[in-house]
Amino acid sequence: MTTRTALRRDEVRVRVPATSANLGPGFDTLGLALSLHDELSVRVTDGPLSVEVEGEGAQEVPRDGSHLVVSSLRAALDLVGVEAPGLALRCRNVLPHGRGLGSSSAAIVGGLVLARGLLTDPSALTDAALLDLANRIEGHPDNVAPALLGGFLVCGTDDDGTAYAVPSPVADGISAVVLVPPDVVATTAARGLLPSAVPHADAARNAGRAALLVTALAHRPDQLLRATEDRLHQQHRGPAMPRTLALVDSLRADGVPAVVSGAGPTLLAFVGEAVGMDPRAVLDRAPAGWSAHHVEVAGPGATVLD
Repeated sequence: MTTRTALRRDEVRVRVPATSANLGPGFDTLGLALSLHDELSVRVTDGPLSVEVEGEGAQEVPRDGSHLVVSSLRAALDLVGVEAPGLALRCRNVLPHGRGLGSSSAAIVGGLVLARGLLTDPSALTDAALLDLANRIEGHPDNVAPALLGGFLVCGTDDDGTAYAVPSPVADGISAVVLVPPDVVATTAARGLLPSAVPHADAARNAGRAALLVTALAHRPDQLLRATEDRLHQQHRGPAMPRTLALVDSLRADGVPAVVSGAGPTLLAFVGEAVGMDPRAVLDRAPAGWSAHHVEVAGPGATVLD
C-alpha cells in the first residue's frame, strides 16, 4: 500500500520488551511480555547507513542492511511506499541473544515501531499491519505479538496467513524469575529436535493445560503448577539444554511452576504473593555462571520514548 505520509528528520527512540513464548503447554500460541528491555534509536540522514550496537550481541551482529532492526524498519517503510535516504541506528541491547527471551522478535518489532515513529502520519502503520508484517518476518506470532502489544496474549495465524493476538488478563501479585544460562541454543536447532507427530493423549492433555493456564494467570494462580505442565516440546529439547530441563524438573518437584522460556535455554518460573512463591527461593537456585532476574509480567509492548 502507499500513503501520503513522509519521513520526519528528528530522532525516534523506542523501548522493546523481552518476551517469553510457550509458557509450558502453550506451544506457538501463548506469549508474555517481560520487564527487560532493549532501547533503539534512529534518525534519517543523507549519508550511508550507520549502525552502532552496545551491550548484548555487540560483537556478533552485522552493521549493514542485514541487521534485523534495519531490514525490518525498511520493510515497514516499503509497506507505505516510503524510502529513507540514509539511517543512523543505535542499539542498546539488554536481551541475551539465543536464550529464549525474544531478542530476534524485539529487533523485528523495534524496527517496525521505529519506522512508524519516523512517519509524519504514524496512523499509516496500524498495530494490525505491524503484527502481520512482524509475523511474516519472524514466522510465529507468540513472540512478536507481546513485543509489539505487551501483556499476555493468545496468538495464532488464520488459514489465510493473518496473524491474531487476543489479550488475556494476568492477576495482580504474579511476577516471574528468569534464570539465563550462558549457553546459546538456536531456535532452529531446538525445533529440529521436535517429533513430527505426538500421541493424541499428549496433545489432548496439553490442550487442557493451555486452557487452564489462561484461567490460572487470570484469577486462579493456585493452579499454575498444574497449568504449566507440558508434554509436547520441552522434554524433546532436552539434548540441546540438559541443565535447563534438569532444573525445570527439580523446581517443579518442589512445587515451583517452572517452564522453558520459548525455545530455551532460559528457564522461567512464576512467583509472587499470588502464587505463594518467594522470588528469592528461585533466584537462589541459579547455577554458577547463570544470570537471574526477577521481572514483572504482562507490561507494555514497544513504546516510543519522548
